[in-house]
Parts: sequence; structure tokens; C-alpha cells
Amino acid sequence: MTRAAGRPQGRAGHEDRRAAILQAALEVFAERGYQGATIAIVAERVGLSQQGVLHYFPNKQDLLANVLALRDQNDLDVLLATAQGSATTLDFLADLVERNAERPGIVQSFTVLAAESVTQDHPARDYFIDRYAQTRRMLTTMLERDLDGDPPRGVSHQEAATLLIAVLDGLQQQWLLSPDEVDMPALLRTFLRLIRPENLK
Repeated sequence: MTRAAGRPQGRAGHEDRRAAILQAALEVFAERGYQGATIAIVAERVGLSQQGVLHYFPNKQDLLANVLALRDQNDLDVLLATAQGSATTLDFLADLVERNAERPGIVQSFTVLAAESVTQDHPARDYFIDRYAQTRRMLTTMLERDLDGDPPRGVSHQEAATLLIAVLDGLQQQWLLSPDEVDMPALLRTFLRLIRPENLK
């Protein structure tokens, strides 16, 4: 294979091109879902041939796996930045949604791929099953800690964690469809006030 003029060279160039492909794929999956996305569209978006993309990622499923890993890394970066300024789990979640409102592409890719993953044989199905299970466990532990061991009246910590995820995902979907009508951060803060122990006594 000959190297095109102007392309980055060496290890750094390889990583830059790989990162560019992943970013383009993230956008394409967000716009078209897994089923509608093609290697050809990603290649066009990043200015490569299909073979050029396949040089870095052998097939679409491998590309999806790496996009999901990139999304998790983006989430981790945001989580670490958000956690520093948050006093409790509920404050942390509210701050996290504020940050998500500034990155619609990431939110869109998650929403589209998560919805598609409920179909049988979707390549991201196991990923999202595991991710939701881990998130439920993490939020349950955080709520048990932050609410001093006292569950909200009539609701267990595990149930509260599951409901929180449902509200977060539902708000994201409505916000993506009607961003001028749905104030995602404000509505989440309203819901969080409902489950704070001081409001349930």
C-alpha cells in the first residue's frame, strides 16, 4: 500500500487516523444506528477508502465494539470531572446531565444503539445488558451510602436506582427529539427532589 501525500506518518499518525475513524463512526452510528451504518459511509466521512478503514478495523462489528469503548472512555472522563464538584449521588447525577446536554452526539449514539440492542442478535445486546446491570448496582450502592441507609418511603434503593436510569434515558430521548421544549437538566433536578428523603417524610 502506498502512503498518500499529506497523511500523518508513524505511530502517532496511526493513532490519529484510528481516532478520526472512531469519531466518524460514532457520528454515523448516532445518525443511522448500527443497521443503517456502513463502512463506506464511515470511510467517506473520514476521507478514506473502505479498505483504508478495514485496515484499522477488520469489520463493522469490531468498529462498533471500539466505538462503544470510546463512548465509555468519554463517559469516564466526564464522570471524573463531574464527581469532583458533587456532594452526593443525586447532586452528581444532576451535574452529569448538565454536562451531557453539552454533548448531544454522545447522547444520541447511546440512545440509538441502546434502543437497537433490544432486538435479538444485535451485536451490542450483551454490552448493554451488562452496562445496565452494572449501572443499577453502582447507583444502588451510591444511594445506600448517600441516603444514610434509609430507603425512600415505600421504595428500595435498588428500585430507586432502576427508576433513576429509566428517567435519565427517557429524558435523553425526549430532549433529543425536542431540545427547545424539554429542559433535561431542570427536569431531572425536579425528579431528584421527589426522591430525596427529606421530601418523603
